[in-house]
Amino acid sequence: MARDYAARCPGSPGGNAWMVTAVIILTAQGLAKPSSCCFYSWSPPLPSLALLSLGCWGVIAQKVRVEQELEAYPTESVDLRCEFVDGGSLTKLTQVSWIWEPVDGQRDNIAVYHPIYGQSFPNMAFRDRVVFLHNDLKIPSIRINDLRMSDAGRYTCEYATYPSGNEQGTTTLIMLAKPKNSARAVTVQAGSKSVVVAQCEGADGKPAATIKWLASVGGNHSTTTTNGPDGTVTVRSEYRLVPTVADNGREVTCLVDQRTQDRPWTEVLKLSVEYPPIVTIDGYDNNWYVGRSDAVLFCLAKANPEPTTITWTTASGSLPDTVVVEHNKLTVRKVDDAVNTTFTCEVKNKHGASRKTLTTFVIEKREPVRDPQTGVVVGGIFGMLIFIAVVIGIVFLIRKYQQGTEGPPKHKPPPPVKAGSSTEMLNKPSEPPTATEIVPLSPGDVYYEPTGGEPVTILDEEATEALNGGAPPVLNKDAADGHHGNESSNHGPSSANIPRGESFVSTPMYV
Repeated sequence: MARDYAARCPGSPGGNAWMVTAVIILTAQGLAKPSSCCFYSWSPPLPSLALLSLGCWGVIAQKVRVEQELEAYPTESVDLRCEFVDGGSLTKLTQVSWIWEPVDGQRDNIAVYHPIYGQSFPNMAFRDRVVFLHNDLKIPSIRINDLRMSDAGRYTCEYATYPSGNEQGTTTLIMLAKPKNSARAVTVQAGSKSVVVAQCEGADGKPAATIKWLASVGGNHSTTTTNGPDGTVTVRSEYRLVPTVADNGREVTCLVDQRTQDRPWTEVLKLSVEYPPIVTIDGYDNNWYVGRSDAVLFCLAKANPEPTTITWTTASGSLPDTVVVEHNKLTVRKVDDAVNTTFTCEVKNKHGASRKTLTTFVIEKREPVRDPQTGVVVGGIFGMLIFIAVVIGIVFLIRKYQQGTEGPPKHKPPPPVKAGSSTEMLNKPSEPPTATEIVPLSPGDVYYEPTGGEPVTILDEEATEALNGGAPPVLNKDAADGHHGNESSNHGPSSANIPRGESFVSTPMYV
């Protein structure tokens, strides 16, 4: 179906104001009918308005109302609308013709309508594809069926009138074509020269397609364009690189973008790089002892294309009798000195042959086979033990730190000292050290010594110094000796009969 481009009409405040003004003037004079933007144009007989432009309505210089531009696709249909706007004038219509201009300078009548003689289709290319939609001279719209790319061009609706002569309006038909997209990988051989490894194409499209590549391999691309006879365009792109064995199987993506597609067309390609076989021998464990059964070797080959033949031989040429070969697998039924030799595996494909050798050694006694899982288990156990030891150490350090910060105070509180009363002594502020006069006890004085029933507090040096104002403790040895010397003769009252307030030991206190 055709696409009309009324939506392309540019709209601006200034242009719209001029448009409204012109329509009002033309309507007031009965010379025109308002219509939708970008679809129609007509011309009043006023010279002053002949060059007036109304946005995308074009120049008002004709009475024939047509669509300015249409788009269509092959095999579809399109309606070319036409209407004669006379505004109530006395213009006489004789006939109407549709003229096709595929290129500049070429004009072909494809449809003619006469009110008396009827319809005519003089162009053979359109005869079976063109019809008039209305049997009316004032609305000679036509429909073109089964469109072709070659139908693109300008279509003019031309009236023969009296007395003003010919009046016409032209519609441009743009034919669009969806491209036929394709892509493929090109099989190449690994080498040192840059070659084409992938191709992508957007064929027979209009307008021309755009091709892009997405690839993780290093390479570049080139694009060519070919114009078709019907106005279509074919675009081809080639991706090139220096192919290596590693490039085989890698992916490149082709993207084709074109106006008629809703989204870019994509195709993922896997590169195909061919190379001769790369051979390895697997299965030998260095433990082929005499008497061992079913020792196995495997001949492994990486190649593109796949290998065609795999051949096992020994240094002497032929295989021992105890050896059985099945495709790429070599089995020694029973190991003996005959297989103490060198085995060769040769692999071929269409690009060449490659071989690999392996020397086997037969030993007298079987070597102990280590279970590969044993090391894993031992390592796991060892690691677990280390982890447990670390956790225990961390817990021990945390507890030790907590005990150091939450333990008892480092200094004991000072005990009371007798000086009239224990409470008074404790509340007495410290005084600087002074000289102490030592006076011996008089015969009438009595000295009381605490008995075992009273609690005795042992003072450390720091506590004693604190109680003495920072001075060292003072002890009168002579006084003490004199007291003990008189202990047998001077017996005073029993300590039990002495009031507690007079005792050397103060009342208990909570610190």
